This record gives sequence, C-alpha cells and structure tokens, in this order.
Amino acid sequence: MAGTLADIQAQNTALIAAVKAEDDVVDSAIVLINGQVATLADIKAQLAAAIASNDPAALQAVADSIGASVTDITAKKDALAAAVAANTPAAP
Repeated sequence: MAGTLADIQAQNTALIAAVKAEDDVVDSAIVLINGQVATLADIKAQLAAAIASNDPAALQAVADSIGASVTDITAKKDALAAAVAANTPAAP
C-alpha cells in the first residue's frame, strides 16, 4: 500500500535530503582529491627546482614536504574510509 499523500510527500522530502547529504559527501571527496593533486603537483615543481639548483637544503625541504603530505593523505584516506564504512548499510 502506497500510503497517504502526506506519507508519500514525507518520504520524498526524506529522499531529497538523503540525496543532498550524499552529494555533499561526494563533493567534499572531490575537493579533497583535487587538493591532493594540487599539493603533489607543487611538490613535483619544488623537487625539480631543488634538483636543478643542486641545493641539499632545498632537497631536504622537499623530502620533508613529501613526508608531511603522506601523513596528511593517509589521515584523510583513513577518515574517508571510516566514514564510508560507518554509513554503508549492511547487506540484507
């Protein structure tokens, strides 16, 4: 039985809210990924400049930047994976 018009409207409103919430999460993941790509591109440019200048301090700064990026990416990956796992319904 489909229910009353009010029931159907309430279900539709709930569905719209759920889709929006999911879209917000997907959009946030896209921003995260794009930010990581930009960070890696910046590190690549820093590395090329450090190699070209043959500057040990610049090379160490790039190595430190890579280390920080790996830590950041790992933390964000873990947070995203936890959020997906926590919000994925169990199989019927």
